[in-house]
Amino acid sequence: MNKILLIIRREYMTRVKKKSFIVMTFLVPFLFMAMYAVIFYVILNKEEFAEVEKIAVIDDSGSFRSLKSSTSIQYNYPAGTVEEARAHFKKSDNNYLLIIPSDKRNILLLSQKKPGISTVASIERQLSRINRTEKLLAAGIDTAIVNSKSNDLSITARQLTEEGEKDAGAWVAFGVAMLFSIMIYMSLLIYGVQVMRGVIEEKTNRIIEVVISSVKPFQLMLGKIIGVGMVGLTQFLLWIALSAISVTAAGLILLKDTDVSKIKTEQIKNTAGVQAAPAAGSTVGTDFLESLNTIPWTYTISVFIFYFLFGFLLYSSIFAAVGSAVDSETDTQQFMLPIIMPLIFTSIISINVVISNPGSPLAFWLSIIPFTSPIAMMVRIPFDVPAWQLALSMSLMIGGFLVITWIAARIYRVGILMYGKKATYKELVKWFFYKE
Repeated sequence: MNKILLIIRREYMTRVKKKSFIVMTFLVPFLFMAMYAVIFYVILNKEEFAEVEKIAVIDDSGSFRSLKSSTSIQYNYPAGTVEEARAHFKKSDNNYLLIIPSDKRNILLLSQKKPGISTVASIERQLSRINRTEKLLAAGIDTAIVNSKSNDLSITARQLTEEGEKDAGAWVAFGVAMLFSIMIYMSLLIYGVQVMRGVIEEKTNRIIEVVISSVKPFQLMLGKIIGVGMVGLTQFLLWIALSAISVTAAGLILLKDTDVSKIKTEQIKNTAGVQAAPAAGSTVGTDFLESLNTIPWTYTISVFIFYFLFGFLLYSSIFAAVGSAVDSETDTQQFMLPIIMPLIFTSIISINVVISNPGSPLAFWLSIIPFTSPIAMMVRIPFDVPAWQLALSMSLMIGGFLVITWIAARIYRVGILMYGKKATYKELVKWFFYKE
């Protein structure tokens, strides 16, 4: 046990003392915040970054002369026939040619380049709205009355708890699920590869031959994995703490010069159906902080630590076995894809399916299987996973780690002393069955 602790201490201290570790630990949270700030700015002001699309319209039906231009789309109505417009289209400065037949069927959009999805969708929406208005007028229906009676409705999602009703915080839960699942995905890859590279480096430098004379291969593998895992956990906890401080500071800045009690009063009045003037200041900061309070942070971070540790231990055992089986990092390519495939598969499915329906059978099974549960369960956690499912997932995670580590250790003990021979899957199976 003392030898394992020495290896853990050595792996941990050598990495934590590096300047790169210190710089990235304090820099990454601010880089992520800056990145998301830029993303939100671009999304909110996307029209400023869009290329102006010029669309020539040939409307034989005579119904679509009221197409409205925007900052990104400009409509113009050249004179002449469809044939003339087609002939001059390539020489004109128009990006698109919209041809609307007299019967309004088979509307054609010609383009100088592949059309953007948003451009086509915008044109379709305008055409559909104008066509709908024309049909209503033909039926003798006042479109002004229809429009005034068809205002969009909004839903306030609230959750029933033992303490009473509270904000469901669905969008914050979505953001937290995505954040923690991405962090798990990154940690399993980044720190797992660090273990593999460390094993390869020691093997190629022949340091391993000296080390093996003092400790058993299993002790060396376990010490290296736990040491690197502690480095990763330290870094992630610091990132979480720094991010929490930054978000709190941003919330306080948003709430500056805002009378929170007045906002609360106005919100209660509006909820009760009393017409009230908007409160002074913005409620964005208050709503955001209230939504953050709907997340059980202690519980969520505790689950994250568990899946980070055991997910890392499981995958790092495999990475360590691969590192022991090869002589250089270029030889690891044949083994890497089968290792990372479950992570890639789960990430894609989680973003597109699990996060939309966290209680589905697919979400359940992905959060139970040890190879996929670290990511899938972190996606589900903000959406109130049943306790028995979490307990089952954790039990299988621990069991999976023990089994995979045992298998990896049997390969590691042979591969760590093999030189000059490229390993194959068949060789790995043979190493597994070698007797002590």
